[in-house]
This record gives sequence, C-alpha cells and structure tokens, in this order.
Amino acid sequence: MTKQTVPPNPLHPCCIRGLGVGTQPKYPLTKDKGQRTKDSIDRPVAVDLFAGAGGFSLGVEQAGFDVAIAVENDPVHAAVYRFNFPQTRVLCVDIATLQASQLRAFLNQDIDLLFGGPPCQGFSIAGKHDLKDDRNRLIFHFCRLVKELRPRYFAMENVPGLMQGNNKTLLRRLKRELRASGYRITEPVRALNAADFGVPQVRSRLFLLGTRADEHRVSYPQPNPERRVSVRDAIADLPDVNEFTELETGDEVLLNIGRVEQLQKKASFYARQLRELGLDADNFASPRQWNPHLLTSSWRTLHASATLERFRNLPPGEQDRISRLRRLDWEGRCLTLRAGTGSERGAHTAARPLHPQCDRVISVREAARLHSFPDWFRLHVTKWHGFREVGNAVPPLLARAIARQVLLALEIVPTTPTDAIALGDPDWLRFTPKQAQRYWDSR
Repeated sequence: MTKQTVPPNPLHPCCIRGLGVGTQPKYPLTKDKGQRTKDSIDRPVAVDLFAGAGGFSLGVEQAGFDVAIAVENDPVHAAVYRFNFPQTRVLCVDIATLQASQLRAFLNQDIDLLFGGPPCQGFSIAGKHDLKDDRNRLIFHFCRLVKELRPRYFAMENVPGLMQGNNKTLLRRLKRELRASGYRITEPVRALNAADFGVPQVRSRLFLLGTRADEHRVSYPQPNPERRVSVRDAIADLPDVNEFTELETGDEVLLNIGRVEQLQKKASFYARQLRELGLDADNFASPRQWNPHLLTSSWRTLHASATLERFRNLPPGEQDRISRLRRLDWEGRCLTLRAGTGSERGAHTAARPLHPQCDRVISVREAARLHSFPDWFRLHVTKWHGFREVGNAVPPLLARAIARQVLLALEIVPTTPTDAIALGDPDWLRFTPKQAQRYWDSR
C-alpha cells in the first residue's frame, strides 16, 4: 500500500498540530473474551452491518463511538469505506451468509451499538413497493444478528415506506421477533427528517431503535427545525468545477493558496465545520490527515450545447421539461438525493439536481456537502459510483444525532481521540468492480 502524502498547509489546524501516522485496526483476532464494565469504558464499540461508503459509520464515530467492524457486500463501496476508515476492520461479505461467530472473532467485548441501513428499494414508495423484492429479507438478517450478537442497543435505518401499506406487516413481524429475543422497541417508531438536524437536504428516514432488557431505554433525538442550513451555506464557497480542465479527466485538482484563502473566506459556519476548522464541538471522531488544498470528488459532467441553453434559462426551484432535472435554490434546501440502481438492476443513474447558478448538474463533492460529509471524506472517483455512495448513505449529522441518544442511555461522556488517522491508499478509490473483488478475495 502506498502512503498518501499531505503537503503542509499553514492555513489548516491539522497541519499546525503536526498530526501523526495512521493507526491499525483496534480489534485484532483474540481468544480473550473478557467483558468490559461501564467504569472501564474509554469509547463504546459499534458495528455497522450495511456500511456502504460509511455515512452512518461516520455519524456514529462523530458521536463518540469506535466503529470496530463494518460489513459491506459491494466490493467497490467496501474499498471506499476502507480508505476513509483505516482504523475499522472491513468485511466484504454478504450479510445473508455472515455468522455471528465471524464478528465475535474480532471483538473481545460486548457490542454497545449494532446499526445499519438494509437496502430499502423494496419498501420505497419511489420504487415498485414490492413485498417479494429479495432485498426485503435483509431486515430479518439484521434481526438475526441482533438476536445472536446481543448488543446493548441497535439502530436500523430504512425508508418511511416500511410503515406504510402492506409493508406494515413486515415491520410488525420484525418488532415481534426482536421483542421475543429480549429487546424493547422505542415506540412509536418514527421517521426523522435530516433537514431538522442541520443537513441542507429534505430527507426523511425511518429509524427502528431497540434496547436490551438490562439497559436504560434509548429515546429518539428531538428535531430542531430552526437549525436551518441552506444550499448556499453548503456549497457557495466551492469553486466551479468547470473552471478546471483537470476535472474533465479526473476527480481531483490541487488548488493554489489564493484559491484556498478565498474558499475559506466565503465558507459559511456549516462549510467551515465540514472543512474541520475546529468549530464543531460535538464532533468526537478521530481527526484525519488530509490536504485541504486538494479539491476531490469533482469530476465534471459535460452537457450538450442544447441542454446548456435550456439549463441557462431555468429559474431556481424549477424543473427542466426534458431532463426533468430541478435547479437548486440558493436559499432553499436540496430535495432527497437518490442513489439510482446498481449494475444488477440496470445501472440507472438517479436524477441529479442542477447547480443554483452554474448550468450543470452538481458534482459529487457538492452532493457530499449537501449530505453533511466533511471535505476529507472521499467517494469513488467515478460519478456513477460516487453519487450512488452519497445517495445510499445516512447523512452523518443525522446518524450522529441517533448515536448521541445511545450514548446518553449508556451514560457515557464522549471523548475525542488525540491520534490522527492517515487515510488509505487512493488507488482503492479507482477500483473497477472486478479489481475490487480481486482485492477482497486476496485478503
């Protein structure tokens, strides 16, 4: 594995601190199964069962957990996850074949939080709403592993459609099985809107929360509708990708110091938090080593001249009559960013919103900002994989709000790690599906 070099940047506090080298996975194979007590806890331990690129994991880490293990079946997404979370052991396996013993082999303590978002297309009202969709069974594999691993708490994310129509039968069955295995479900089951938790995107998601019988019950976080973050707050400071010819053939460009100074002067409080300029007092994640001069996840989309002409005349908030793409409004919030479909279901790209000012669709980095991913977090270099990874993810700020409630129930005061983590090998972000599969097969 090659090391990622990070040029010094006097503008950025991470470089001022002189951060150290990356860490190895914290949870090696061990036969010592000693139990932890609450008095001996440093940071509580969590496991992600449907990791994707890591949105849910990042929010859980930001709340104050160590994510010990992440499970992701898609080899491309698993490689992207490993790049961003080198301290977590990543298992690229099908959850349907995963046994609890495989996870226990890497842990020497109880799991404080088991979490994940099983694929939701079978429940989504935007999809076919098909009860026979094979992906629906994955919620019961989540249930199976809760019963086998006996975590103190669990949090399952899905679409609100799971509470509607015929899907309610599946939800009732799921809750019944979890209760029978000794868990209390936090009722009523609720859907939360990411926009109520500081995310500049209208995105409603169901969260099923459960507490083991011997623990304090976990409750839902309280929405804060006044914590309004706009599209302007999220992306107005970012340079226009069309200004860089380098972004016609790649997803990154090195900004000069003048550009970085301009970016940081224009950045809102929200954007400065995502650039990790020391303003986020509730972020207890391990700091990452990264180069804030490097604009990443920004491969340009080239539109035909006729398309550009239509986009040029489209007012904010309106929808293009042919492409059906909608232009973002600087003062509004983004509508739900969707993932599209995987290669096994036609590889359809989801509709992307148009930039509020530029005559183009947004970049992956702009989508990541609208999803509350920090700028050090990188997605796959291709736009198709990158947008899928954003669209499938739980927004980190929303995930953080959920995980913070578990910490409150555990009666743990979060601590911030002092050691910085060097990100992984950038080649992992360029894997084709075949290359990614070979990589995981060789491990």
